[in-house]
Amino acid sequence: MPRVLEFLAACWTITLELAPWLLLGALAGGLLHVLVPAGWLNRQLRGPWGVVKSVLLGVPLPLCSCGVIPVGLSLRKSGASSGAAVGFLISTPQTGVDSVLVSATMLGWPFAVFKLAAAAVTGVVGGWLADAVDDTPSGFALPIAQDEPPAPRSLGEVLSYAQMLLKSLWRWLVLGVVASALIGVLLPPNALSGLSAGGGAVWGDLAAMLLTLVISVPLYVCATASVPIAASLVAGGLPTGAALVFLMAGPATNLATIGAVRKALGGRALAVYLGVIIAGSVAAGLLFEAVIPAAAVTEMLHHQHQNWWSAASAVVLLALVGKFAAEELAAWRRAKQPLPASDSGQSIGVDGMTCGGCVAKLERTLRADSDIQQASVTLSPGRAVVEGPVTAARLAELVRAAGFTPR
Repeated sequence: MPRVLEFLAACWTITLELAPWLLLGALAGGLLHVLVPAGWLNRQLRGPWGVVKSVLLGVPLPLCSCGVIPVGLSLRKSGASSGAAVGFLISTPQTGVDSVLVSATMLGWPFAVFKLAAAAVTGVVGGWLADAVDDTPSGFALPIAQDEPPAPRSLGEVLSYAQMLLKSLWRWLVLGVVASALIGVLLPPNALSGLSAGGGAVWGDLAAMLLTLVISVPLYVCATASVPIAASLVAGGLPTGAALVFLMAGPATNLATIGAVRKALGGRALAVYLGVIIAGSVAAGLLFEAVIPAAAVTEMLHHQHQNWWSAASAVVLLALVGKFAAEELAAWRRAKQPLPASDSGQSIGVDGMTCGGCVAKLERTLRADSDIQQASVTLSPGRAVVEGPVTAARLAELVRAAGFTPR
């Protein structure tokens, strides 16, 4: 029982650290969504400076390595260069305003700023290399998207989009908090310090980074939710450079992203994408340990940020997580039920969804159609159930417009 209480206390403490900055980051993401027109964005993302612009615009967006796939690939389909798409896919999932703020709170501002800079540099280098090896015919040009009607610039639209972002992350946040608490409770202090022992400090740290790469490249982890895990591992003795590798390579890659990049952009772009992330994260880890003392990170692990607004934010976040869980359970139950006995109800299978953010995006797209009165989407199995006088062809078109494949 004491271990259970210790675990629950650790979960609450981590939630206190995460909640204020996560909510603030989600609000910032809502503002970006309202203020940046998609058509204007696509027209800017061509040539060497287009790569830089894609990275600068993508870095603050709170998108994970799963949610970034349809966004990055839709940029390419809408007229962005291959390099701009690759730069966006490399840099965006590593950062986000929410991830930066949480990293600064739990690991310190030197770590957060360095990670932000490393993500931007690797994104730009990867984008330039992708353009250099792009084998698209010289006369080939994708259509440039027109400006979409601007989103309503209202507080309600900002809050709605911020809530959608949190809904796409809530499962991974729960997983990150639980994993971090378990590591903190079960892992003895300095248990991982032996990873960098032997072979000299540099070679030992390099070995720890390479081991971290093997684990993190195929793994799906969210940039924000992985921060408390990294903090717990550092507290257990993991070298800070290896923690940086985990927070760069983990969010930027996973098996789903690798497959999507290979299919949409080709083998050359995939080689650049993986090569830059692997080499860039290891180089950043070694440089970080060379220029920033480990104490700048480890001393942050002992700081407590418990005050009234942290507690209030934690309560709001937990309430939202409960709401999201209830909504997904209800949607799953509706999708399992037989369709209503009417000519206006129908369902369609959907491939390509990999997280709650994909589900929320497709539901939003379906409900925006005037012929659809109700829509519910489930992730496993991938399925959309709609009610309304919409044709099967139009339903398939809406699924494709959201970035997924109807079946």
